[in-house]
Amino acid sequence: MFARVVRPAVVNSNALSVGYQGRNYATLKEIQLRLKSVNSIAKITKSMKMIASTKMTRAQRAMEIARFFGATQAALFNNADTKPPEDGQILVVTVSSDRGLCGGIHSSVSKYSRNLLLEKPNAHVVVLGDKAKSQLSRTVREKIKLSFNQIGKAVPTYAEASAVADTILKEKIEFDQAVIVYNYFKSVISYEAETIPVYSETTFSKSGNFDAYEVEDDVLENLKEFAFANSIYWGLVEGHASEMASKRSAMENATKNAGEMIDKLTLTYNRGRQAVITNELIDIITGASAI
Repeated sequence: MFARVVRPAVVNSNALSVGYQGRNYATLKEIQLRLKSVNSIAKITKSMKMIASTKMTRAQRAMEIARFFGATQAALFNNADTKPPEDGQILVVTVSSDRGLCGGIHSSVSKYSRNLLLEKPNAHVVVLGDKAKSQLSRTVREKIKLSFNQIGKAVPTYAEASAVADTILKEKIEFDQAVIVYNYFKSVISYEAETIPVYSETTFSKSGNFDAYEVEDDVLENLKEFAFANSIYWGLVEGHASEMASKRSAMENATKNAGEMIDKLTLTYNRGRQAVITNELIDIITGASAI
């Protein structure tokens, strides 16, 4: 009678033990799969960081050259004391790219452009890159006259900048002053939105010190086209260098976070595995003692 009463209890105890172990094994399997997934992600982010580092080195070399020509052009307008008319037409050229995974680098130029449009509500907008276009389209869609994409997949070239400038001028988008909004490269971990001013030949001819330059009318037209293309190129190269630096930082942080998650999952897996082994040893010892 006593054996009949005790036997169901023993069976139920064994069933609970098997179920508990089954749940542990399932949990360990899930942790193992998650560890494998995080390891794969860490390898990808590490590779992307190395690629961004290589591209950033090339972009910095091109950026230094563009800065030299850009500073020379800026000195020309400064020495001529060129100032835009108060009621003149403004064109805002926002420089971004088509790709993400680089923090808030696109949001910075979009926000700066929106603030400029609040100050100059009659200004027109030309957007380089799909990221800034999608952000600006939410609030100032009616002001966007042209947009470009597929620019600067590698280091931007002067030919690309010239093509953009030529397209804008052929579309008869007139302006007294163009403002190139771009990300100024400060360091590998820092950038900020800045502007490059470009003036039309009419605005430049009304400069305070224009008489010091012996410039003919046809040269003025060429100067406007060159200055516009040169400024766009400067903004593209600076923005590309900032983007590569931002991507490198983003991938470095992602790799670091993946490493920390791997350490935590490994610790959890080892503790769970040790608990399973301990439970099995207890069952074996208990069974041996009963015999």
